[in-house]
Amino acid sequence: MTKLWGGRFAEQTNALVHRYNASIGFDARLYDEDITGSVAWAEGLAAAGLLSADERDALLAGLEAVRAEFAAGTFAIAPDDEDIHSAVERRLTAIAGPVGGKLHTGRSRNDQVATDFRLWVMRAGDRLDEAIGDVQRALADSAAAALDLPLPGYTHLQHAQPITWGHWALSHFWPLARDRARFAAARRSAAVLPLGAAALAGAAFPLDRAALAARLGFGDVTANSLDAVSDRDFAAEFLFAAALLGVHLSRLAEQLILFSSAEFGFVRLADAYSTGSSIMPQKKNPDTLELTRGKSGRLIGHLTGFLATLKGLPSAYDKDLQEDKEPVFDAADTLELALPVMAGLLRTLELRPERMAAQLEAGLLATELADYLVRRGLPFREAHHVVGRVVRLSEERGVALTELGLAELQAISPHFGPDVAEALTVNAALAARDLPGGTGPGAVRAQLAAAQGRS
Repeated sequence: MTKLWGGRFAEQTNALVHRYNASIGFDARLYDEDITGSVAWAEGLAAAGLLSADERDALLAGLEAVRAEFAAGTFAIAPDDEDIHSAVERRLTAIAGPVGGKLHTGRSRNDQVATDFRLWVMRAGDRLDEAIGDVQRALADSAAAALDLPLPGYTHLQHAQPITWGHWALSHFWPLARDRARFAAARRSAAVLPLGAAALAGAAFPLDRAALAARLGFGDVTANSLDAVSDRDFAAEFLFAAALLGVHLSRLAEQLILFSSAEFGFVRLADAYSTGSSIMPQKKNPDTLELTRGKSGRLIGHLTGFLATLKGLPSAYDKDLQEDKEPVFDAADTLELALPVMAGLLRTLELRPERMAAQLEAGLLATELADYLVRRGLPFREAHHVVGRVVRLSEERGVALTELGLAELQAISPHFGPDVAEALTVNAALAARDLPGGTGPGAVRAQLAAAQGRS
């Protein structure tokens, strides 16, 4: 087969070079976007007087026939097909006849692939937005089901202060809201039409680019033809959004791995979302969560690798840009599997309140003791020091903070009064933090309502 660019060459392409150069193995998945763009282009050529109505109709019918073959899985990739564009044009010409050769008038594969890829990223972003939203809904449902259930909060993986399950679950909701905003921003970056830029200098025919943009769902047209064919910022933005989403999912997975361990035991994973050991019959492994944690590294790698590809390129199109699609495709595929798995795991997660309660030790209330002293007029820094002495005393005595008597407390500071015991409860600690964003009952209810309105 003669290649689209073969007229200038006296020799056939080396078979290994053809394999090295070809992208059909991965860009075939752009068939729908490629055909959609070609339909709009044929209509644009006809509107510009470059095709007759009959020629336009023949091209449109042929393109839809090719689309139907792809959709049915009957399209046969030929050994010499270099990319999705040449494959579609070859088959279109076989169906529609010589008029197929007119479709590429004024168009280059440079602006064609940029258009196809932008369309694909826009559609992928829409799918991921819905999938992220489903994980958010699973988190909000989990929060609502145990909104006031107390458990230890951690900093540095050490007991810190009491929080509630509702507050914890929603703490993973809001990063996902930011992820959705980043994917929406990447979609807006992608929604700028490069078609009409041709190879690098712009098309030589009076095509209506604004009409093409509207026809294809783009919000604007590119301002510079050199930039149009080389701009892959939208792909980098998509990969950044994917990588940061992967990090957020990894952090959620890591905490659930800890919470499901025997040492914590706060949650139990459903059998359907766990695996076992080939040698230890008792094992129930959180492999689903570990894979989610592991795949975040894959997503980060796609971003850093692609940025390295871009950094040395001059303006206009270079073949290096063929490396743009595989990381984006794989990032989307990875997330489109990981997100529904995580949503399902969250919806089947069993909470174990008794294990959480067992870890609500009195040391978690040390800050409450300091706040109590502040309310009685002591500067916080001094109150912090006083409570540090109280904690040391409880450790030396081998008793809980709440088991120290009033006389012992007053021996350290006369600011302790008979009502101190009322401040040293989990419920009092939670209730005191009822300002917006806090873990108090009213604040968490308001937070849940806001989350349910966002998901």
